[in-house]
Amino acid sequence: MSITPESVQALLSSEDYGDRISGLNQLRHLDNATGFALIQPVLADPQARVRYAAVSQMDRLGVIDPEKTLSLLREVLLHDSEVDVQSAAADAIAALKLTEGFADLKAAYEGSSEWLLQFSIVAALGEMGDPRGFDILADAIASDNNLLQTAAISAFGELGDPRAIPLLLPFQNDPDWQVRYRLAQALNRLGGEAAQAVLTQLAADSVEIVAEEAKTGHGA
Repeated sequence: MSITPESVQALLSSEDYGDRISGLNQLRHLDNATGFALIQPVLADPQARVRYAAVSQMDRLGVIDPEKTLSLLREVLLHDSEVDVQSAAADAIAALKLTEGFADLKAAYEGSSEWLLQFSIVAALGEMGDPRGFDILADAIASDNNLLQTAAISAFGELGDPRAIPLLLPFQNDPDWQVRYRLAQALNRLGGEAAQAVLTQLAADSVEIVAEEAKTGHGA
């Protein structure tokens, strides 16, 4: 049976949860403009799993109308009842480089106690590369959540602001090798004398993947 806009619309409009998920999967076979039109009502589906699956396609479909897309994703980010759906909206805003949504990401970060959402926003700010994200990343790296700190380390590297280096230096002796690895990546991107000094230390790290990453930056 061929996949047509009409057949996908029928699935998306079904009362059966499984049909709607199937419709979203088949949506990938349609052109983006058609997909964008069909997916919009599904962003408010009563089932969280359906909403998540829909929002997760917006980084692909949203290029059709970035302004409309930001409006749709803003509504999800700030008002959806499920944190993973909100997080998917943050991911899509970043992937589409919708820097006009920075204030919404900031409001969601500051207004939520959910670390998963905060983690997604921190990662999103790195991907967006918006310099206004510095203060949020500084807050995240000072948290007591290891995953949030690690995301902030990576995001600081992507942001490319050398003011981050003093905030990163305390992690050079972190017991978690994955943190040290992310640190080496970030310092490679940021550069500068202070960064090079730490990279020299990390180039002798007991974990090979950390040492190799550090060596790419300081020329050893």
